[in-house]
Amino acid sequence: MTTTHTLDVPGAHLYYEVRGSGPLLLVLGSPMASAFFAPLADALAADHTVVTADPRGISGSSVDDPEQDSTPELRADDVAAIMDALGAETADMFGSSGGAVTGLAVVARHPGRLRTLVAHEPPVLELLPDAAEHRAATEEVVQTFHRDGVDAAWRKFIGNAGFSGDDDGNVDGPPQEGSVEQHLADSARFFGHELRATAGYLPDVEALSAAPTRVVIGIGAESTDLVTYRTSVALARLLGVAPVEFPGDHGGFLPRPVEFAEALRKVLAGAGA
Repeated sequence: MTTTHTLDVPGAHLYYEVRGSGPLLLVLGSPMASAFFAPLADALAADHTVVTADPRGISGSSVDDPEQDSTPELRADDVAAIMDALGAETADMFGSSGGAVTGLAVVARHPGRLRTLVAHEPPVLELLPDAAEHRAATEEVVQTFHRDGVDAAWRKFIGNAGFSGDDDGNVDGPPQEGSVEQHLADSARFFGHELRATAGYLPDVEALSAAPTRVVIGIGAESTDLVTYRTSVALARLLGVAPVEFPGDHGGFLPRPVEFAEALRKVLAGAGA
């Protein structure tokens, strides 16, 4: 059974879902909403209490000020607030992409709240030697959105990420859940008020190393051509850990939720990390 909840936090009203029983596990993305993680959450719910959520400003989580940017720090505070609402002092967390960046911010801002963080392919571009080029590319994506709209911005964003296109160089857009109107609204929120802060986040390596949280850097077995493969390797190196391989690529949990859940279970149990 899945239960749905809303929580008022400073500046936002968060939508989240709870399913299953067992140790608390947060499964979060950004800008991906909770609906994208439902198959993975269902696969984990037999032995975990799984919490999925819509990031602030996305899908069912509204914001008071539409012009306020969604930063990893704000989203980290939202995660802590959801845990407080559940009466949970600690939890494990799987964060995907921007959700992995959120998880890194949770560890730094709320030490000890997470037992294990599995940060799956965090796009921490500032760790790369060519960070300035990626910063400029991110800005071009944002300007493309303002100039040419959502579809053009997604094509540039996905191309910059390293996904291969067809023979003409065209790349598919992101997976979609819900209505076209919701997709457009969430995409506009991402490009207008989230992408810069997430892509520009610089992890506090000292805080991550000193925290009691076990930080695992996840990496897709099929992600070697993606920029998030490089960022994951760079962060793992700074933390002195080896990246842990997961099925598929950057979104491997989407087509293979059961296999991905089994890999995540092993990591949470301490195997393969």
